[in-house]
Amino acid sequence: MRFGKKTAFAALVAASALVMAGCAGGGDVIEEGGGTDGGSGDGEMYIALVSKGFQHQFWQAVKKGAEQKAEELGVKITFEGPAAETEIAQQLEMLTAAIDKNPDAIAYAALDPEACVAPLEQAKSKDIPVVYFDAPCNGDVGLSLSATDSKVAGALAAEHMAELIGGEGEVAIVGHSQINSTGVERRDGFVDKIEADYPDIEIVDIQYGDGDHLKSADIAKAMIAAHPDLKGIYGTNEGSAIGVVNAVNELNLEKGKITIIGFDSGAAQINAIKDGTMAGAITQDPIGIGEQVVQAAYDAANGDSVEEFYDTGSYWYDAKNIEDEDIAAVLYE
Repeated sequence: MRFGKKTAFAALVAASALVMAGCAGGGDVIEEGGGTDGGSGDGEMYIALVSKGFQHQFWQAVKKGAEQKAEELGVKITFEGPAAETEIAQQLEMLTAAIDKNPDAIAYAALDPEACVAPLEQAKSKDIPVVYFDAPCNGDVGLSLSATDSKVAGALAAEHMAELIGGEGEVAIVGHSQINSTGVERRDGFVDKIEADYPDIEIVDIQYGDGDHLKSADIAKAMIAAHPDLKGIYGTNEGSAIGVVNAVNELNLEKGKITIIGFDSGAAQINAIKDGTMAGAITQDPIGIGEQVVQAAYDAANGDSVEEFYDTGSYWYDAKNIEDEDIAAVLYE
């Protein structure tokens, strides 16, 4: 399925009336499902969420939003993800285990859009509705995607980079993935905008640090050494951006010598913006993503209509607007 904007369609499958056991009260977040049959006979809906990760503050904020919506709707959820966003095999094991619990619906954020196709076909064969958050799987199983429009967000980063460096000079990108859609689209949105509108800006290097602070810092230091006239670096997620910040700090560069633009939020990026090391960043609405995907899963499980794509938005923040009410509402620490 191609996830275009605001295309409403009826959910393709109705939820099975599943027996559920061994779970806490409605709205509780449980670490594991209630058994291989999904559990206990209390009739409450159970939704299994499998995330790309667990360690970054972004995913903790998504989890918070999911918890809030689950409590509001009176449903049970599990929320789990691998320790690192490179651990595709571990994520697939979590997905398979979630399917085995026969939940009323599954919400999934794909690390590898191809590797998840076969497991999700199994979910479809069991009449378990599947919705996506952050990044979809390929194939035609998923009913809905709750996410930031990553190409729009990448273009927004490019616009601010161009403005901050005066519309000319060399820039580079430290990406977090060449595989999953967020990494690809945040990169492509930035590249396409620069190439289309800023002919005097040259993107001299694009490398990938898997969202890892240490790898991203090493990449950024190598870029700075190879390109002494480098004016700016764009990091496409929290780990990438903090890696760039750490690199310039380790090199003892003057604050602002290299314009750093990040993505996502978190305490480290907020602090880097406040102290002048980072110029600004693009934030998503991770709490909104968590809330929306649980709502979509709930609606799909009830056989109600869901939209193909829910754009939860992207926003530029910097030292000038970081305290604004609207921006503060979508930042997380």
